[in-house]
Amino acid sequence: MTLSHLSQEWQTLQTNHEQHERNALLIKLVCVVLCVAGLAVHVPAGWLALVVALLWVQEGIIKTYQSRLSDRLLKVEAMLLAPTAPTPAAMQLHSEWMASRPGAFSLIASYAIGACRPTVAFPYAPLLIAVAIEAVA
Repeated sequence: MTLSHLSQEWQTLQTNHEQHERNALLIKLVCVVLCVAGLAVHVPAGWLALVVALLWVQEGIIKTYQSRLSDRLLKVEAMLLAPTAPTPAAMQLHSEWMASRPGAFSLIASYAIGACRPTVAFPYAPLLIAVAIEAVA
């Protein structure tokens, strides 16, 4: 295995990592637009809350997957820092993940934990509060 394989893997992982970040931002923007538009035309609060919750969960899933890419990126970077050490195989993202894949409950818990991170929870929690206020007003 050569360092060029690791470099290629790093570039691919980094590109995908940044794409996940853009996708998460797009989900946030869509959620804000849909929620504001829904409040403006008086869509029932339950439907708005459901849309916000679904988009929040979707971003949590994307961010959890992004964190898997981050884990592998850090391993690849460590391998690139020590070029004289025996180089482990490149291109092992899915093999490594399958070897340590959690069970269904742990996987769902990791999605929930990812969704509760402050950088993910904003703007969903404030939007849910705005929907709740609108519902009682």
